[in-house]
Amino acid sequence: MGGSSTANANSASPSVTFDRLPPSWEPTSAVPRLPIGVAVVSVLIAVAGIVMVLGGILFLLGELGSNFFPSALDLFPSIDLLGSAILVILGVSLLVIATSLWRQETWALWTTLVIVFGTTVYLFFTGSITILFVLLVVLFVYMLSVRRYFY
Repeated sequence: MGGSSTANANSASPSVTFDRLPPSWEPTSAVPRLPIGVAVVSVLIAVAGIVMVLGGILFLLGELGSNFFPSALDLFPSIDLLGSAILVILGVSLLVIATSLWRQETWALWTTLVIVFGTTVYLFFTGSITILFVLLVVLFVYMLSVRRYFY
């Protein structure tokens, strides 16, 4: 069907030699680049987590009788001992989520999407359609659109 061959079946095929071989191909895992919006969201979440942790720790130190920190440093003056412990736990959780978003882990993406969606639904049903609501909707759509960068 194809082209004709002029080689004789009885003749020995000539050997081909190369001076050097090309390097062997090895597949590499493609690590997607971090989108700039995800980096910004990750940094903002980390800053919020640091503020929560510091606020909770400063309140705990003030309540436990430490004289090193004045009460004017209380970031959240209207909380109690249990509230400050919960604040520290939430702050550490936000720091873990921010770090995982920076590393592009899928569970952090879906956790962030659930939190943003829940906050958006809460704002919608309480009638708080403000700039924060619009920003959360934009953030939700953006995080959905960059989900292919997570692994």
